[in-house]
Amino acid sequence: MLITSFCIQIGGMTIVGLVFFIVCVIALLSFGFLNIHAFLAKSSPVDADVLVVEGWLPDYALQSALAEFRQGSYRKLITIGGSLPRGFYLSEYKNFAELAAATLTALGLDREQILIVADPSESQNRTYSSAVILDRWLATSQLQIKALNLYTLGTHARRSWLLFKETLEPQISVGIIANEPLNYDVKNWSHSSEGVRTVISELLAYLSVRIFKV
Repeated sequence: MLITSFCIQIGGMTIVGLVFFIVCVIALLSFGFLNIHAFLAKSSPVDADVLVVEGWLPDYALQSALAEFRQGSYRKLITIGGSLPRGFYLSEYKNFAELAAATLTALGLDREQILIVADPSESQNRTYSSAVILDRWLATSQLQIKALNLYTLGTHARRSWLLFKETLEPQISVGIIANEPLNYDVKNWSHSSEGVRTVISELLAYLSVRIFKV
C-alpha cells in the first residue's frame, strides 16, 4: 500500500517526482537569489589602454575610477553621459560627461589625459545612447584603440557591459569594472530597502535588454 501510494500519478508525474521537482525549483530560486547581485555587479576587465567612465557615478566611485586609471596601463580616460536631470541652468557643466571630467580634474588627474564624449540626445535609454555616441566618436577620432574598460557602479555593470559589447565589438574589445556601492551592504543587499530597489530595477532592466532588445 505504501509503495503504491508513492506511485500515484499527478498529471503524469508521481508524487516522488513532483516533490523532487519542487525541491529542485526551490533550490534553483534560492541559488539565484543569493547570487543575483554578484551576477549583475560583474567585473571582467580586459587589457586595455583606454578607461571609459560613466559620468553619473558618485564622487567616491569617480575617485576609485581614478585609482584604476593610475594603476592600469591606460593612455586616456573618457567620460561619457547625457544632460543633467537638474541643476542644468545653475551649473557651468551641462552634462554628466563634463561634470565627471571636472571632478576627476579636481581629484588630481591631468586634464590632458581626459576626453569628454557627451550625449546630446534626450534618449530614455541613456546607457545605450552613450554607447552609440561613443562608437561614432571613436570611429572619427584619431584615438586608435583595440580594447577599453568601462567603469560603472554595482549592479548597473551587467547591463552596461552587454550594451557596450553589442555596440562596439568585435572592432573594440570591451571589459567591465564595477565599483562597489556604499549606500548598502552588497553581501546583505536583501536586508536594505535601497539594495532591494537597486537589484530589482537593474534585473528588470537587464532582462528587458536581453529579451526585448530595448
